[in-house]
Amino acid sequence: MARYFWVHLMMSDLRARWRRSFFGIFWSMLQPLGLTILISIVFSRIFKSSIAEYAPYILSGVIIWEYIVFNVTGGALAFVQADAYIKQTRHPLAIYTLRNVLSGMIILALAGVSLIGWVLVVMPQNFGWCWLAALSVFPLIGMIVWPWATMMAYFSARFRDLPHALGLILQAIWFVSPVYFEASVFRNGNLHVLLDYNPIYHLLQIVRAPLLHGEWPTAANYLWCLAAAFILAGVTIVVGRRAEKRVIFYL
Repeated sequence: MARYFWVHLMMSDLRARWRRSFFGIFWSMLQPLGLTILISIVFSRIFKSSIAEYAPYILSGVIIWEYIVFNVTGGALAFVQADAYIKQTRHPLAIYTLRNVLSGMIILALAGVSLIGWVLVVMPQNFGWCWLAALSVFPLIGMIVWPWATMMAYFSARFRDLPHALGLILQAIWFVSPVYFEASVFRNGNLHVLLDYNPIYHLLQIVRAPLLHGEWPTAANYLWCLAAAFILAGVTIVVGRRAEKRVIFYL
């Protein structure tokens, strides 16, 4: 029963997102492309890089980071926005954050088409079997973001200031992660720790290594992503067991 319910919620979100839109689902590709071009024009001059090759780096960071922000910030409000459903039904609360994770996954896949198209044009030499590894980013990012968003939803139901604070927290995470800045900038500044021990960097590498460098992601990339997923899942389960019955009283 719950399965049909969260599928309905997910499809409802997608329909509402593109209702009465002229370009519809194409905005999932046009928006990150437009942002990438604007950022690349500035950053390519600052770092003296070729815009054709630097833009895919920016685009990969944009689509992954936007997915994380969309789900974490949206997840923080998931229980509050679904209070009518929660008060009337007894579905597992995690399905209200799962709806964002899955609908966002479709948008992520559409945005990924633009990234693949760009790389095929400017870096055709990178095409190979290693590109299959980039597909593993979908289950990995879902395993990381779902418990993260669910945990935020539990806390936000009790502390309504959390969604506002998340903007600052995510901005700090962005600043210490190679989302737009190249990894060499961090290493040249002797900031290896911000890369080697940063799950966001390893998640990005699962996409960037095969598409942008024609290489397979390393075992360390997968281990860090899986470790982050299991830690977040464990913490969320503990928080959920203590807070799930109280959520309805906070809404």
